[in-house]
Amino acid sequence: MGGDEADLVREAFESNWIAPLGPQVDAFEAEFADVIGVPHSAALSSGTAALHLALLMLGVGPGDEVLCSDLTFAATAFAITYVGAVPVFVDSDPNTWNMDPALLAEELETATRRGRAPKAVIVVDLYGQSADWDPILEACGRYGVPVIEDAAEALGATYKGRPVGGFGRLGVFSFNGNKIITTSGGGMLVSHELGLVERARSLATQARDPAPHYEHSEIGYNYRMSNLLAAVGRGQLRVLVERVTARRRNFEAYREGLGNLLGLKFMPEAGYGRGNRWLTCLAIDPDRFGATREDVRLALEADDIEARPVWKPMHMQPVFAGCRVVGGKVSGGLFEKGLCLPSGSNLAREDLERVINLVQGIAKTDGKGPIRL
Repeated sequence: MGGDEADLVREAFESNWIAPLGPQVDAFEAEFADVIGVPHSAALSSGTAALHLALLMLGVGPGDEVLCSDLTFAATAFAITYVGAVPVFVDSDPNTWNMDPALLAEELETATRRGRAPKAVIVVDLYGQSADWDPILEACGRYGVPVIEDAAEALGATYKGRPVGGFGRLGVFSFNGNKIITTSGGGMLVSHELGLVERARSLATQARDPAPHYEHSEIGYNYRMSNLLAAVGRGQLRVLVERVTARRRNFEAYREGLGNLLGLKFMPEAGYGRGNRWLTCLAIDPDRFGATREDVRLALEADDIEARPVWKPMHMQPVFAGCRVVGGKVSGGLFEKGLCLPSGSNLAREDLERVINLVQGIAKTDGKGPIRL
C-alpha cells in the first residue's frame, strides 16, 4: 500500500457509502481517466467483467469470430465465450512477444476474402509492454474491424509517448491483487466514446430501466465496483509512477546480473514504447544455458522462491481445443522456454540478488563460473 489508502477508506466509512457506487467510485473513475488520457471510464468488479462488457458494446454475439492474442491469460479468451462467440488465436511477434501485426493483417485479409470477417479483435499489451498499435490499427481500420485493448497488465506503460488503454474503441484494465496497482479485485473499462461507457455502466448495474419500480428490458450484470475498493484504488493510483519505477528497477537488477549469461534472453523492450515491466520475463535456451526453464523454476522453488512459466498459449489450452490458431510456433516456443521471475514492487536488493545468485549457480560453467557472452 502507498500510504493514503487507509485514509481514503476511512473517509468512505465516515461518509457511510459502503455499498457499490458512491463518491469514491466517481472520483476514482475521473482520476483514472485523467492519468491515462481517455475521457470516459467505468469502475467494475474485475478486468474480466470489463472484457465481457466491451464485447457486448461492440455487438459481438453467438457464432461471431473474435481474433485474440494467443499468448495471454485465459480471461482474455474466456470473455469471448461468455457472449457465445468463437476465439481465433493470433501468434506473437518474437521481437515483442505481443500479437504479430503482420499475421493479424494476413488473417483479416483471408477472413474478409472468404466472406467471414471477424466481429472484433482483442489485442493484449503483454507483461506490461504495449502492442505495436500503428500497424494493428491500420489493418483493422482497413477492414472495418473494431479493436478492444486488453491493457490489464500494462497500466503505466506507453506507446510512442501515449499511455496504453486508449488505442482501441474500448480499453480494459485490471486491479487484481497481482497487478501493478490493486484494489484487491477490480477493473476499469475506458473509451473515447461516452455512449459506449454509459451503456456499459447501465448493464453493469443490472440494466435497470428509469422507473420508480424495478423494471428491466434487457439482461444486466452485477459488475460495478464498491465504494470501499475504489477508495483503495485512488490511493494506489497516487503511487503508480513509484510502482513502475520499482518494477523497472527489478528488471535492471536482473539484467545486470543475468543479461550476459549464455542461453538466456530477456523479453525485449520494443523501441516504440516504454513498458511498466510488470513482470520480468526471460527465455532460456537449454542447450546453451545448460538447464531448462523447468530446471530453473524447480531450483528456485526448492529455495522457497516462486517463479512461473510464461502464459501457456490459448491454442494449447484444453478448454480451447479445436479453435483455430494463426501461427502458434512463436507463442508455443515462448511457453516452452519462458520464465517469469519474482517481480513484486517491494522486493529488496538482497531479494533480487538471491534470485540472481541461484540462477547463476544453475548455468553452464567453464570451470571458473557461469559462461557469459
